[in-house]
Amino acid sequence: MTAVMIDDGDILNSHDVVSLFTNTPIDKSLDVIKARLESDNTLKDRTKLNADDIIQLLSFVLTTTYFSFRGQIYRQIFGAAMGSPVSAIVANLFMEWLEKEAVATAPLDCKPKIWRRYVDDVLEIIQNDSTQKLTDHLNSVDPTGNIKFTFEEEDQGKIPFLDTLIVRKEDGSLKLLVYRKKTHTDQYLNFQSQHPLHQKLGVIRTLMDRMDNIVTEEEDRKDEEIKIRTALTECGYPKWSLDRVKQQMKDKKPKAKEKKKDDTPSKGMVVIPYVEGLAERLQRIFKKHNISTAMRPTNTLKSLLVHPKDKKDIKQTSDVVYDIPCKGCDKSYVGETGRQFGTRLKEHKKDSETIAERKFTRANRKESTSEQHKSAITITSRRRTTSLNGRGQKSLTGTRTHSPEE
Repeated sequence: MTAVMIDDGDILNSHDVVSLFTNTPIDKSLDVIKARLESDNTLKDRTKLNADDIIQLLSFVLTTTYFSFRGQIYRQIFGAAMGSPVSAIVANLFMEWLEKEAVATAPLDCKPKIWRRYVDDVLEIIQNDSTQKLTDHLNSVDPTGNIKFTFEEEDQGKIPFLDTLIVRKEDGSLKLLVYRKKTHTDQYLNFQSQHPLHQKLGVIRTLMDRMDNIVTEEEDRKDEEIKIRTALTECGYPKWSLDRVKQQMKDKKPKAKEKKKDDTPSKGMVVIPYVEGLAERLQRIFKKHNISTAMRPTNTLKSLLVHPKDKKDIKQTSDVVYDIPCKGCDKSYVGETGRQFGTRLKEHKKDSETIAERKFTRANRKESTSEQHKSAITITSRRRTTSLNGRGQKSLTGTRTHSPEE
């Protein structure tokens, strides 16, 4: 970016697609992808599927997106699904086609001199006062009319793009700074938090790496380091932790790892919940047996606060093994059903309550022993009652039925 020069009549401008994934036209995207596959001479070397086979599979994946909300099942009828691994690929391929069409057909008075895109974010250098005309042109390229762009012009010679703040200098050259939104609070993982030390040092390393990779001028890099140290000090990071990471980054030299003759193959990896002191001891023990470890926090804000999906009612689950305790004793019944658990539970309750309410006489008691019941709980409860009554010669009136609890 520092080699780019901006003329006096030009401005920095950025465009952003509104809700790209859910507005990506599937039919047009499939046409674009099919054309790319048919022009790929190496496709047959990487898969036995031809272009038509891949498009058929991809069409099925993109048009059968179902989700539930408040007990209702819905199907997404347009666009690609958020969170699907294939959505980013499809959207990006469609955007490649769209940008080629847009730049090639743009009117001369609004044609971008520089066009740089990352997924749905675009940075351009265009003539002054041509932003709206270019935006109208971009919004006309998509044949479905669903892809719409918003724009932002440079303000006082500055414009944000991704994690960078691009600054126009007086001589027309550009420099890069780290961009922070106005809502940024400088709140990072607190050093006193229940996390392993390497994760806390990783926070420092990430911020330092971003500084080294983005900031282009030495004086700005010094200012950025001061900002990082101030913010992390407020989060409880001691000076030694910041100095250690900086020294490690300075001493870091890429070297090819030479495998020693006595190296033994790894026996895999285990993930353990982090408990300060205990997790480190377990890590050392696993290391002696050549087992790698990864640590995860036991509680997170996401697990405590965020529940993006509806909780499924347990009675609506199928193919389950269930345990129904008895109200009158410490016994329980374990069953299995392929149907919804709620349906099977109702059958248990109904059959048990029917038996509990019946009045048995000497004449029908023998006949009742051969009855077929829908609930195994009923059979179990009658056998237990007979055992409690001795030899079963007394009336079964007042049987303690194993009725399931709700």
